[in-house]
Amino acid sequence: MSAFLTYKALHIIFMVSWFAGLFYIVRLFIYHVEAGQREEPARQILMDQFTIMEKRLWWIITTPAMVLTLLFGAMMLYEVIGFLYSPWMHLKLAFLVVLVGYHFYCQQMMFRIQKGTSRWTSGKLRLWNEGATLLLVAIVFIIIYKDSLNWLKATLIFFALAIVLMILIKLYKNFRTRKQQ
Repeated sequence: MSAFLTYKALHIIFMVSWFAGLFYIVRLFIYHVEAGQREEPARQILMDQFTIMEKRLWWIITTPAMVLTLLFGAMMLYEVIGFLYSPWMHLKLAFLVVLVGYHFYCQQMMFRIQKGTSRWTSGKLRLWNEGATLLLVAIVFIIIYKDSLNWLKATLIFFALAIVLMILIKLYKNFRTRKQQ
């Protein structure tokens, strides 16, 4: 059992690092895209700096944290193989597949933004950034409540949270637009 608890602690530590990287990388994308609208020489200076920051964050923190999160999660499953027979674990793993897809889509976005071929606006990137938040909320609630969770109630709460986040982003965008005028 002590091996399991060690794997669990390391899994949580690297999961926190992974999500921190996912949250911050999209924020850097927003700044990078907005820097492209600045006048020279600030435009090129900022875009070069954001490129460096994105690469370092992605390759030194975010991707290694993802790999270690998955590794220690697999080691926990190896220690307690019975989890694989639980419906809550199936749901968690389904969300994990979506999260890994989100991770690699962010990587593709980074490559496109750095090449100047991305069509993402800062507003759309702000919405995209909430995807990781929704995945985090879903995964944490699944893990905490396991089989005792009322799935209908959880699904309604999950979508209500998504709607609230979208409304808040829209309100923030309107606030920023009025402030700039």
